[in-house]
Amino acid sequence: MLEALITSKTRLKLLIKFFVSSTNTGYLRGIAEEFNESTNSIRKELNQLSDAGYLVKSQHNNKILYKANETHPLFKSLQKLIHSYLGIDQIIENVLDRAGDVSSVALIGDYAKGLDSGEIEVLILGNDLNTIYLLNLADKTAQLLRKKINLYFEEPVDIVHRIVLYDV
Repeated sequence: MLEALITSKTRLKLLIKFFVSSTNTGYLRGIAEEFNESTNSIRKELNQLSDAGYLVKSQHNNKILYKANETHPLFKSLQKLIHSYLGIDQIIENVLDRAGDVSSVALIGDYAKGLDSGEIEVLILGNDLNTIYLLNLADKTAQLLRKKINLYFEEPVDIVHRIVLYDV
């Protein structure tokens, strides 16, 4: 899908990292380690995305921090494109439709960190949730997206990153 449009795998990873959630930030060496890629390839893509205005840089303790430029005219469109690519928009629509009394839906795990690992972890909280429906929906969505989907109905204790997708 999106790989045909954005042929650089590194660029696609960076777009996912920074546009899945506008709060995600990173610096050159940290991103290179996270993606297991050379600093040169990461630097090249970060510079191109910054020069185009999609990312903003700021100095923080002798490191240059990067984050999505929320004031860029295409920010919302890019974020929606990334969410569609990851299947987040479909998950939310379907979950809220027939899942019961949903109070909160959050993306956790690798995707919350901006990593496209192929495994989507979703935390769904609420009362009288239709867990059978949700698990069936997760299986169907996983086949459609060709990604593994794990649902959590209780908050795991080791959550470090979370992107709230829906909250009452």
